[in-house]
This record gives sequence, structure tokens and C-alpha cells, in this order.
Amino acid sequence: MRVEVVGAGVAGLTVAYEIARRGLESGVAVALVEREPAPGRGCSRYAGGMIAPWCELETAEPIVAQLGQEALDFWTTDVPVATTNGSLVVAAPRERAELLDFSRRTENFQSLDVAALGELEPDLAERFDSALFFAKEAHLDPALAMTALAERLGELPNVTLRFDASPSGDADWTVDCRGFAARDAFKNLRGVKGEMLVLRTREITLSRPVRMLHPKRPAYVVPRGQGLFMIGATMIENEEQPRVTARSLVELVNTAYAIHPAFAEAEIVETGSDLRPAFPDNLPRLTRRGKTLYVNGLFRHGFLLAPALARRAARMLLEDAWFEEICNEYPN
Repeated sequence: MRVEVVGAGVAGLTVAYEIARRGLESGVAVALVEREPAPGRGCSRYAGGMIAPWCELETAEPIVAQLGQEALDFWTTDVPVATTNGSLVVAAPRERAELLDFSRRTENFQSLDVAALGELEPDLAERFDSALFFAKEAHLDPALAMTALAERLGELPNVTLRFDASPSGDADWTVDCRGFAARDAFKNLRGVKGEMLVLRTREITLSRPVRMLHPKRPAYVVPRGQGLFMIGATMIENEEQPRVTARSLVELVNTAYAIHPAFAEAEIVETGSDLRPAFPDNLPRLTRRGKTLYVNGLFRHGFLLAPALARRAARMLLEDAWFEEICNEYPN
């Protein structure tokens, strides 16, 4: 069997990896095709990289958390690039109701008081009077994760990597992982704009992502090591050409400052913006049309959902499996 995977974001990389390693002994040949000169040039590179299935229960359907739990094993064992230090959720004293509401919507956490929070993150001591700690969650650097995946693919004897290239169209199966670019196939696919920035400072140390709750402008800080912190992310129903606006930049910096004043003097290293692909219900889909399988609709859960979707896509092609909760099929 010859399989052509189109798109080398986190979805395409994980799909190619799962199909190739599961089909190695049975002679499955996998070609990963990307129009850009290198992998990870789409919206995946601007992700927060938080593997936080239980935190996502605040706004996502339960299936997102269920599928997302598979990512913890994938990113710590199969491709060990994630750090399992948990996630912290905090709120300003005047927004204590937000923290209570978050706790009611989520699960698998521990409530922390001032002393416990200070012990866990000393640089946040006395800054918040309570917090929620999701100890089993993890985080990763998206660029490093995609580089690691691409390297592993390059080591597999049944994989061909083609960059600056277009699909050949002569494979037995095509797996379309183009994200928002697949709107030509799905008229109900929309782009949700996300903006982020990366700051550098040696004045603060964090060991895990910190989510700051706010009724209008929630955001998070994710440590990337060597004094780098990713601040994200806006979520705007807007399909304009991706760009970072001054308004969003101010809001993200203000949130970082609210978490710790040291961020006010941090160096802005990078800003970025792109469109996340989402269906109307914000849930992922595996869609089979003839000999093409579409993997799409990961919304803002790319690194969280990609491993589970990749495993199921591989089983659909190699075992003719079907997963009612996320699969659908259209006539040829």
C-alpha cells in the first residue's frame, strides 16, 4: 500500500508517523508531502504546546479530554519531548468566581492555598491566594516536538519526505492534513485566528504553564526554557490574513504582567499569528471520501488531539476500523 500524507503540521507529522510505524512490517510506503520548504510552518508552530486534557474541559466537549489523554503517553513515551510538571490555574482576587467556575467544569486537580502555591512555584508566592493544580498534565515546545517527529520519520525506511512539493495523486490512499487550507473540501470549515508572543526574562522562573482566568481576556504563560516564555493566545472569529494587532499584544502583555510584574521588562523575542481550522461544533473529524481520508478540525487542540486522531487514522487505513464518535463518510 502507498499512502500519501499531505501537510506537515502536527497533524500530518503524527499521522505519517503512526501509519509508517504500524505498516512497516506489512510493506506500507508513506510519503509526507508539504508545500513549504520545512515541516511545521503552519499554525502548529504558534501553539502553546500544553497537553492539558482536564483543563480543556472548561470549554471543550468531554471527547476532547478523552482523546487528549492519549497525547500524554505519546509525547512522553513514544516521542519523549514533553515535561510532566502539571498545569496551574490562577485568577486575580476580584475574579475568584472565575476560578470557582473553572473548578466546577474540570476535574483531576488539587486546590492550593497561598502556602502550597508558593511551595510549588516560589516566584508566584503571595501573588495569588488560591490556585488549581492539574498535576498529570504536561507541556512541550512545538518547534522541538515537530523537529523530533520529522527526524523520526526520516529514520523509518518506508518513509519519503517531500518538501516544496505537491501531491502526486497516484497513491492508494491520500490523507489530507492541510488544516484550514482544506476549505476547498469543506465549506463549513472556518478559521479561528490565534495570536501569541514569546518573551525573554531571567527575572522569573516557572516550571509549568500558568493559566490566568478572566471573563473577557483569559490567557496563559508557558515556560520554554532558557528564560523564554510563550504568552498566548487570543481566539478571534476572524479569517483575515494572520497578523498580530496592537490591541492583542497589549492584552497578552497585560496578562503576563498580572501573573508577575517582571514580565513588564521582558524582551519581546517573537510574535506570531495564524488560523486554526475548526468545524461549527469545534470538534475534530476523520472524513473518508473515496480513497481520501481527511484529518481536520483540531481547532486549538492540535498537539492535544493529533496523537489520538493519528492512531485512529492509521487503523482506518490498515485495519478498516471505524470510530463512530469522530468519523463520517461522504459518497465518492
